[in-house]
Amino acid sequence: MQGSPANEIKTADGVSLRVSQQRSIRRNKIKAFLLVAPLLIFLLVAFVLPIVDMLQRSVENPEVSTYLPNTKSALESWNGEGLPDEEVYAALVVDLRTGAEARNIGKVASRLNYAKSGMRSLIMKSARKSKRITEAPFKEQMAKVDKRWMDPSVWALIQRESSPYTLSYYLNAVDLKYDADGSIVAQPEYLQIYNSLFWRTVYMSVSITFLCLLLGYPVAYLLANLPAKQANLLMILVLLPFWTSLLVRTATWIAILQQQGVLNDMMVGVGMLDDDNRIQMIYNQTGTLVAMTHILLPFMILPLYSVMKTISPSYVRAARSMGATQFMAFTRVYFPQTLPGIGAGSILVFILSIGYYITPALVGGQTGTFITNFIAYHMQTSLNWGLAAAIASILLIVVILLYWLYNRLIGVDNVKLG
Repeated sequence: MQGSPANEIKTADGVSLRVSQQRSIRRNKIKAFLLVAPLLIFLLVAFVLPIVDMLQRSVENPEVSTYLPNTKSALESWNGEGLPDEEVYAALVVDLRTGAEARNIGKVASRLNYAKSGMRSLIMKSARKSKRITEAPFKEQMAKVDKRWMDPSVWALIQRESSPYTLSYYLNAVDLKYDADGSIVAQPEYLQIYNSLFWRTVYMSVSITFLCLLLGYPVAYLLANLPAKQANLLMILVLLPFWTSLLVRTATWIAILQQQGVLNDMMVGVGMLDDDNRIQMIYNQTGTLVAMTHILLPFMILPLYSVMKTISPSYVRAARSMGATQFMAFTRVYFPQTLPGIGAGSILVFILSIGYYITPALVGGQTGTFITNFIAYHMQTSLNWGLAAAIASILLIVVILLYWLYNRLIGVDNVKLG
């Protein structure tokens, strides 16, 4: 039995309505995407692409294959035993002469010098003298240029670093290296600096976080429980450092903590110290801890305050009415409810402190600098961008792991209030 015209119209209207709703949903999705597109582009350009570039630079190794292409090809048949044959030395002479004429041989010289000290002088010296080597025997003539070309470890290094990708930067970042046989061994003791710097950075960042929590918790408690007028005044004092230049605050601590500074003068004035026994509180770990705790303290107070403000005072009053002491009511009722704020403030302060650069550079001296200061050194002075990228990548991985651990232990899903 066929449907009535009314049913056909109703069905057609229903289909038309669904199509119209789908089109409206698509239009809304497009509008929503266009609204967030600037933010996505900003995150891509300012965050994602720099991280990708950093990770690429930490393993990228194009210098040898680019500027010594003939040598790389000739070394593919070398088994690593003894010295390469005449063909390899001939290819090296061609590459050195070409690089010297193009004035780009310094790039591969610097790259090889990162892996083995003295390689830059060897490459540059040989490139200058390669113009006079025009015919065989190339091996003997290169030996006259520099006896180091008779060292198999030099050729093993060139062969190993001819790969377009390398782990050398990461090994160097954890005080390891390749030996002449290609095995991974520890750096000489006098060159082992990065592991201790990593541990110092983590240790001092944890110490700064603890000090910020110790000082910030009472301030946040006062902010959350004082009358509005006093709380607003205290909030202004907490936010005041944000309105002052970071360099000004750091320079102020230099003036306060130095041996001839304000604090030492006060202690000498009241008789706590002799003028000859002034305390060195700057250009060491003490200066870094004090200055960075002052700078990062607001980042601990504000998350704590945001959580404490939501805690009803009736919880503590109820505990007291049931016979709990003030201490018990605080530790059993109030404090557990502030754990989300403690976690958020701690992870924020820790992440900020572990990546800080300016303050440790100005007040840290030799014992108070962080690993970030060496990242800056390799970026600006030694120009070893690969090693800087490797160190930064390891630091990024450490931060991500700690953030994951924070989410597992003190994440919002794991906190139960009530």
